[in-house]
Parts: sequence; C-alpha cells; structure tokens
Amino acid sequence: MFAHPPLRPETHAAQEPTQGANLGDLPEWNLDDLYTGQDCPEIKADLAWLGTETPAFAADYQGKLADLSAEEMLEAIQRQEAISAKMGRIMSYAGLRYYQNTTDPERGKFMSDMQAAITEMSNPLVFFDLELNRVDDAVLDAMLAENTDLARYKPVLDRIRAMKPYQLSDELEKFLHDNSVVGAAAWNRLFDETMAGLTFDVDGEELPLEATLNLLSDTDRARREAGARALVEVFTRNLPLFARITNTLAKEKEIEDRWRKLPTPQMSRHLANHVEPEVVQALRDAVVAAYPKLSHRYYALKAKWLGLDKLEIWDRNAPLPNDDDLTIGWFDAQEIVMEAYAGFDECMAFIAQPFFENGWIDAAVKPGKAPGAFAHPTVTDAHPYVMLNYLGKQRDVMTLAHELGHGVHQVLAADQGELLSSTPLTLAETASVFGEMLTFRKLLADAPDQAARKRLLAGKVEDMINTVVRQIAFYDFECRVHSARADGELTPDQINDIWMEVQHESLGDGFNFMEGYESFWSYIPHFIHSPFYVYAYAFGDGLVNALYAVYEEGDPDFVEKYFEMLKAGGSKHHTELLAPFGLDASDPKFWDKGLSMISGMIDELEAMEA
Repeated sequence: MFAHPPLRPETHAAQEPTQGANLGDLPEWNLDDLYTGQDCPEIKADLAWLGTETPAFAADYQGKLADLSAEEMLEAIQRQEAISAKMGRIMSYAGLRYYQNTTDPERGKFMSDMQAAITEMSNPLVFFDLELNRVDDAVLDAMLAENTDLARYKPVLDRIRAMKPYQLSDELEKFLHDNSVVGAAAWNRLFDETMAGLTFDVDGEELPLEATLNLLSDTDRARREAGARALVEVFTRNLPLFARITNTLAKEKEIEDRWRKLPTPQMSRHLANHVEPEVVQALRDAVVAAYPKLSHRYYALKAKWLGLDKLEIWDRNAPLPNDDDLTIGWFDAQEIVMEAYAGFDECMAFIAQPFFENGWIDAAVKPGKAPGAFAHPTVTDAHPYVMLNYLGKQRDVMTLAHELGHGVHQVLAADQGELLSSTPLTLAETASVFGEMLTFRKLLADAPDQAARKRLLAGKVEDMINTVVRQIAFYDFECRVHSARADGELTPDQINDIWMEVQHESLGDGFNFMEGYESFWSYIPHFIHSPFYVYAYAFGDGLVNALYAVYEEGDPDFVEKYFEMLKAGGSKHHTELLAPFGLDASDPKFWDKGLSMISGMIDELEAMEA
C-alpha cells in the first residue's frame, strides 16, 4: 500500500535515430516540479520527515487497528497516504533521472541509494496491511458504514484484503520487504544497464538497441536484414546472462508464490489488476482463436504486397511498397495529436497542452536513455511525465498520442488522491489506446487518396496486431516459461524453444523464421520488470475498440461518461466503469466485438486488392 507508482516502460516499436534538424526542437524534462536536484534541501527535508514519521506511525497504530474507531482508522489511512506521497515523489524523481541516462553511474547510484533508503524507512509500515487483514470483516464493514469519508477508501481496502488468503507471517513479510532491494530490483537493474550498454554492428556502424530495432521497419530490405542479423548476433552472445536473469526471477517468484499458496504464477498480477482470472482467460482464448483471421490473414496479404511467397522475420514491420517514409517534425506531430484530441473534446486538448509547454515530455533519443516510451504519474500533487524516443515516423506520432492519453488520464484521476488515483493496468491502457484511435481516425479522414488510406489502415492493423496478438503471444510465452521453470532450471535453448512455439502459433505459416530469431525473447523488458503485465495491452485495446464502437454509434452522453470513467482512477471496478456504456468485460462476446474491428479493417484492405 506504500509502494510508489511504478515506471511503466512500454512495448512500442523502437525507433531509428534521425537527424534532429529534421524534427525541430525536441523537448526535455524539467524535473524541478519534483525536486531541483538530488542534493536539494527539499529532498533532505522529505527524507528527514519520513525518518521521523514512519516509526511514529508504527508506534501509534501497530497492534491497535482492530480497536480503532472509524474516525481513527480514517486518520491512519490519511497519514499513510501522506507518507506514500513523499516516498512516491522521491522515487519518481530518482527513477525519471535514471531513465534519462541509465548508463550514468551517478544517476544509478542515486536511484539505488534512494530505493534502499525508502525500503528501510517503509519497513516499520509493513504491519499495516497484515494487521488490517486480521480485522474482522464485520468490524471493518461497520466502520465503513459509519463514516462516509472512510468508505471512500473501500476500493483500496478491498484490494489489500484480496491478499488476505495469501498473507504470510509478519516476520516473513518484513523479510521479503527488506530483501527486495537485493532481489528482483537488483536483477532488473542488471538487465536495464546491460541492455542499455549493448551495441550492434550494422555494416560497420555501431548502433544502440533503439536504432537497430528500428531497422526492422526500414524501407530498404537489405538494411532490415542487416539489422535483424546484428540483433541475433548480440542477443545470442548474451543469452547465458539473460537466461540467468530469467531463471532467477522466475524461481524467486515461484518460491514466494508457493509460500503464499497462490494457485498460479499469474494470480498475483490478476489480484494487482483487480481483474478476475476467468476474464483474462476469456480474453486470451478469444485472441488465440482469432489468430487465423487476424495475424495469419494479414501477413499473407502483406507477403502479397511485398511480392514474396513468405515473409522473413525482418519483413514483419516493413513499410508497404511506395510508402513515402515521410519524416514528421515535432511541431507537426504535436499539431496532429492536439487537433485529434480537440476534435473529441476541447477539454482533452486543454489538459494535454501543458505537457508540451512545461517540460513534461522528454522526446529526444540520447545515449543511455531508456528505450521505448512511458507515462509516469509521479504523485498527485505534481503531474505526470511522458518519455518518448521520437524520431519522426508516423508510428512515433501514434506513440505520442498513446502516452499523452496516459498523461491526460493521470491528470484527471489525480483528484482521487494518492491511494485511489492509480488505475489497475487493465484499465490504465484505456485512455492511451483511445487517444491513439482518435489520432488514427483523424489521419484516416484527412487521407488524400486511396493509397494513403491503404497505408494508414495497414499501419493501424499492424499496430493492433502488435498490441493484441503479439502481447497475448508474450503472455503465453511467460505462462509456459514459468510453468516449465517450476520443474527445474531452463537452459537458453529451452527458453528459445518456448519462444518459437508461440511465434509459430501467433504469426502462422506465412513466415520463414531466420536462424537466431529464437533469441528475440531476451530484450523484452516486461518479462523482467512486470511478469504477466503484457495482457493489459490486449485488454486495453479490446476495451477501447468496444468503447469506440459505442462512440461511433452516437451515444449523446459519451464524452461526459468517458471523462467520468477517467476521473475515477482506481476507485471503481471495471464492471462499474463499463456499465454506463452497456459493456461487460466478463462476457466472452465482449472480446469478439473488439477483435471484429481489427478483422473488419483487414476486410477493407483485402477489398482494395479485388
């Protein structure tokens, strides 16, 4: 309950560096709204306050929760919320500075030191969740009924108490808390720093990971192949290390899950996401059943466009023939996204504008900068920050729309306060994917001709396949890896074999899989940082497709209901949030409705060939 908001690196395709002069002035973060420097007096004051307040909190409440009045319980939770905000501010600042340059030893040390300090200072607070779960249900229900201000925190209390059956002794919980800094966190850092330091030799040029991955979408097929082979060479050479990290983290998770008596490796993620396992299973099964009419069918069509019998793996993200490969400058990207947001509602554009004006976006590709993109909410009395690696491709514009959607969502949810603003991952992708859809629809409406429309549709289908099919394939990969790891350590070849199984299933028979492609699992950060996170992308995409269908049907109150959903943050379950739209994610047909939108776009692309 005291954890600071996590940074959320995402899986958008990495990008190739382009000459900055073509892009305009790319913004960088101004972190002064958090702290003006790592040695500033405000950080020292906040650390000192935490050093005093956390033991005081424990002295005031440990062993006493069951005997508190409703008003006293409310005061305890609000004190806890204030502690969480201070910790979140410190760790947000340390983490954002680190992700700007993960190879800077000074930044890495500062983040590690802050992580250790916060872990130590939060140790006296471990009792709270454990003791709360020992309070009798009838006693807690009576408190909530008596005090409406306390009742507002019921969703937070429900999420804590969902872990009640899996709770360990106080001593073991404190040990796990203390050990975390040299456990998963240390392995995560090793992965990040190793990946950030890798270079890839492409025709005699040394490139970082971002640039090399982006060669897979180059217009020149020879360059795509060269990039793929460079990736294979380096990933294969480093497989023993990445297999060791994967084995260790999976075993660590298995040990903790076994002690907690969690029924599956995925269960902790479902509990954190406040989503039922059967809902996730229905999503997974619907997507897997749709592989033939989505990815298999689309890639067969793409092979035809490229004049190939089968695609090579480096053709998966290839541009279409005659793609103009336009470089879109930063100002134009901003204008496209802001007009799309304003076209939905001026309020959305108004909330997004400060991100561009106040140093809330870090867009340039820089040495040591973390790959990918994310939006981090920081704390509710500050504001979110968006990280991109912007290089002027249309896909970059969609990534800007996506992350800005997260930012708008986080701003709107901030009024819920520190404990209720954080949205479960399954719903956290709603505003981001919706922002992408708005931007795509604007670009499609502005398409000057049929060829441009085809390129846009194909690009959107590929993004949806990457978001839905690819992420569910990732989820299946993780499920199989964790299941196999329970029977003993996995060799790199065994992990490779599992990767290839899911790739064949999800991509179909339309591909030749180059030798060495089996190593491509090794660079996916979600497997390391956030086990089983990936289904949230497919959940969000399917949810937004269904939501957008309601919007297109002309619901007159849609905008108002949409903003209310975003403002709710984590204060409501997904069933409550979707009910005003007439949607229910627990109905298997719900997912078919979202998948049919992707299938319909492929239908339109096929019709263009007739």
